[in-house]
This record gives sequence, structure tokens and C-alpha cells, in this order.
Amino acid sequence: MTITLPLEPQEQAKLVALANARGVSADELVRQAVDQILNSASDVLSAPKKSMYGFLAQYGPDPSDREIDENRREMFRGLAEDDL
Repeated sequence: MTITLPLEPQEQAKLVALANARGVSADELVRQAVDQILNSASDVLSAPKKSMYGFLAQYGPDPSDREIDENRREMFRGLAEDDL
């Protein structure tokens, strides 16, 4: 994959100067930085995910279908009525 990175002229000059000081090309310097980012991200991406089972248990049982229907009727009561 090719990524284009827009840099200001002074940023580009700093990048090239830093790469030259380290004895590598600017492409290699950026590649090293990307490798560090990806290596640290792999720890986050490979971390075990917590199960969502019981995540909302603290809020009690979920409403029944009947309760949901009653709430909908109450919420929408009078919605289509004309006030004329």
C-alpha cells in the first residue's frame, strides 16, 4: 500500500535532515516509525476482549415484550391526533 503524507516544506526538510543524521533514507525513517506504531498497536489489538455477557446485569432484567408494547403505545398516544 502507498500512503501519501502531506508535509509542509519545513517538515519535509526536518525529516530529511533527521534521516540523514541517522544514516537512513527518509522512507526508511518513516517505515521505522510506522513499525513502532504497529508493534505497540498489536498489543492492544491482541488483548483478550471482555465478554459482554452480564455487562448490563447491574440494571436488572430487560423489559418484557408486553412492557415494550405498552411503553410504545404510551409514547405515541395522541401523535396522529389533530388539534383543530
